[in-house]
Parts: sequence; C-alpha cells; structure tokens
Amino acid sequence: MLETGTAETATEHVTPQRDTVGVVESQSVQFGEIARLVANRARSLGLSIPIFKSPPRIVGVSRTVRKRDDGRSVVAVSFRNRPLGAVISDLVEGVLVVNELSGASACRVRDDLWEPFGEAVRAAA
Repeated sequence: MLETGTAETATEHVTPQRDTVGVVESQSVQFGEIARLVANRARSLGLSIPIFKSPPRIVGVSRTVRKRDDGRSVVAVSFRNRPLGAVISDLVEGVLVVNELSGASACRVRDDLWEPFGEAVRAAA
C-alpha cells in the first residue's frame, strides 16, 4: 500500500534515472513534435493549418501538397534520412503554399513560422 503525503513518495520516479539515459525519440514522434510547433505558430498567426503527414505518397519526392475532397490541405514531407532544417523548411513552405502567400507577406510569415526553432536550426536550413 502506498503512503501519501511523505517526502519519499513525492521524489520517487517510476523509471529509474539510469534507465532513461540514451533513449532516442522515434522519428514519428520527432516529426509530430515539429509539425505541432509549425501548426501552433501558424494558428497564432491566423493562418489555415494543413494536415501534416509523412511520408509523401509519391516515392522519391521530399514534399507534396494536395487538397482533399473536404477542402482541407495535406502537406506530406519526407522525414527519414533528411536534415532537420530541410524537414522544417518543407513544413513551413507547405503552410505558405496552402495559404497562397507570396512576396513580402510570405517572407514575414516564413520568419514567424521559423521562430519556435531558434537560431541554431534556422542557420542549418
């Protein structure tokens, strides 16, 4: 039986610290986190948010954008064996395409969509 309200129970961990060292996130989890960051930023800017998925249906392409019958857009991006900056760039560009942005407004929105990723990732792209 567990005791409640003791200092010991408040600091215990389900997984011992040594068992979490070196754990690598799956690629699908990483893709989901990146797509969520782009979608949240796009939402905060009042943009239409596409459905993000990976990989594209067409073999050998890095990114596809299509419209579904229900009017929603789908941006599919290849994630495997690609630099992180390239994946983020494809997601960001997909949002620009879906929202039909170009010129100066596309430049401003592109910069805003990159904001959650910081300077280090931006420089790599």
